[in-house]
Amino acid sequence: MKNASCDIIVCDIMVRKYLPAMRAEMVARLVQREGITQSDAAKMLGVSRAAVSQYMSRKRGDSGVEISHELDSLIDRWALSVTSSDTGITLCDICKCTMRR
Repeated sequence: MKNASCDIIVCDIMVRKYLPAMRAEMVARLVQREGITQSDAAKMLGVSRAAVSQYMSRKRGDSGVEISHELDSLIDRWALSVTSSDTGITLCDICKCTMRR
């Protein structure tokens, strides 16, 4: 069932513009705050270690997106869900939060 506020154009913009920056921030939190190695972070996320390295150096995901307080909290929840295998956050949660800006 389609959510009344869900629109493929909005989702496409979010995935191309906002999600890479948010993923880079989430990866940085896993490695820097949680002390997870880049190799382990790569395994958890299903990406290469090189991709994690690029997120860490902002060669990937640096779109100049400003992270609001609400989005900051959501990124923390995302990082926690990666480390705990908790599925309490969805792409729709991230999209809704991002598009409220």
